[in-house]
Amino acid sequence: MNPIEQAAGLLEGARHAVALTGAGMSTRSGIPDFRSPGSGIWEQVDPLEVASIFAFRRRPETFFDWFRPMARQLLTAQPNPAHLALAQLEAAGLIQAVITQNIDGLHQKAGSRRVLEVHGHLREATCIRCYRMFATELFAQAFLADGGVPHCPDCGNVLKPNVILYGEQLPAVVMWEAQRHTQQCDVMLVAGSSLEVVPVCDLPRLARQRGARLILVNLEPTYMDDQADVTLHADVTDVLPQIAQACGTPLAEHG
Repeated sequence: MNPIEQAAGLLEGARHAVALTGAGMSTRSGIPDFRSPGSGIWEQVDPLEVASIFAFRRRPETFFDWFRPMARQLLTAQPNPAHLALAQLEAAGLIQAVITQNIDGLHQKAGSRRVLEVHGHLREATCIRCYRMFATELFAQAFLADGGVPHCPDCGNVLKPNVILYGEQLPAVVMWEAQRHTQQCDVMLVAGSSLEVVPVCDLPRLARQRGARLILVNLEPTYMDDQADVTLHADVTDVLPQIAQACGTPLAEHG
């Protein structure tokens, strides 16, 4: 049995399968990842200088100057075949939830319904003083056009996108749900994640310790490769549609 058929068999036989996705899911949608040698975002800037909560509070304009080009990519990106394949697997009842490290919302755009965004998202922003929350669509176009720092309509202080910066805790309720699915799952499909960012990188290990089967799909090796039942060092946009098709859920076209 080849690895695609083996992965499909594990998903078809699962009682509670979950997916864990990382930046490699979205590179084919035009969104660069953070750590790839030669092209990763963190090779160009120091994350603690531009993407930490401490730097944000000191110099929010520096964060927004850096973030504006990325925000344009994130807000205009479209799902690729890997996102669509996971949505098809969920629609077929073969995946119960998607735990994602990504903030781009592409899983939802592709049709996934149960998405746990452990690093936050761009749909809303919160005032750093009065903590009122606003939909980013209220100021996104103006921000992309002139690069100005968005301010709270009520108190005038800076609005921070609801993404997790260095130095911030992960959203407690979302992380609790991710851990619950990890404890319940009997199969975990890891797709496009280098498994280097804590604490999310521990989820496959925890799932494995509880007896879950593990499928890894990533271009580069991860620390869990030797513990996985199926390991595919390949592009998720090639592999996930093949797995979905082998499960009898041919990939639907988006839109």
